[in-house]
Amino acid sequence: MKILNLYACLGGNRYKWNEVKEDIEVTAVEWDEELAKLYQERFPNDTVIVADAHQYLLEHYKDFDFIWSSPPCPTHSVTNHFLNAQGIERFPDMKLYEEIIFLDTFFKGKYCIENVIPYYEPLIRANKRGRHLYWTILIYQIYYHIEKHLQLLQIKQEEKRNIKTYVNFTI
Repeated sequence: MKILNLYACLGGNRYKWNEVKEDIEVTAVEWDEELAKLYQERFPNDTVIVADAHQYLLEHYKDFDFIWSSPPCPTHSVTNHFLNAQGIERFPDMKLYEEIIFLDTFFKGKYCIENVIPYYEPLIRANKRGRHLYWTILIYQIYYHIEKHLQLLQIKQEEKRNIKTYVNFTI
């Protein structure tokens, strides 16, 4: 299985991947040369590329079976309330949503995009775990099938909410 690990940093998300599937071929993309070097030391069998992860995704997504992306979170974090009060104003970086929309529309494999719970209402439905949100094709496929079956069964709106909460979907 060919895996693309975007915004790889030190590889914290990478540690348990071999426990899930042994036969993996990982390409990690990190912008910072020093972080890429440290990643390579931790995972010597991975291919490490120093490049813009967002652009690399656009140019190479078809080469992979699974894509993990964890775009930088500072512009989405709740700390923006504090920063704004200090006169530091910035827009959320929309690359997060660009990647979700792009992969959901064009990628034939599986993917997971992770980020912090933002200071605003998420623009695209995600699965929440702890302080993070996850956008993944698997969630959308499951959600679609649950919604379709609930519509077929003509279940009342309140009962739909209860069922979706039970299966851990953020609506």
